[in-house]
Amino acid sequence: MTEDEQRKIREREEIAARVAAFRATQEKFQREREEYFVSTLDNARKAERPSLWP
Repeated sequence: MTEDEQRKIREREEIAARVAAFRATQEKFQREREEYFVSTLDNARKAERPSLWP
């Protein structure tokens, strides 16, 4: 294998690692958004609502 081919392989591996890290970060953000939504909705449902009738 030539030096140029080895360099290209290393570059591809680096790109693949960066893409994997990016995907993992995006999945983490998605999970955090979903957890925030669920907890906010639960809190809204638990909140006491004022009566509309005196």
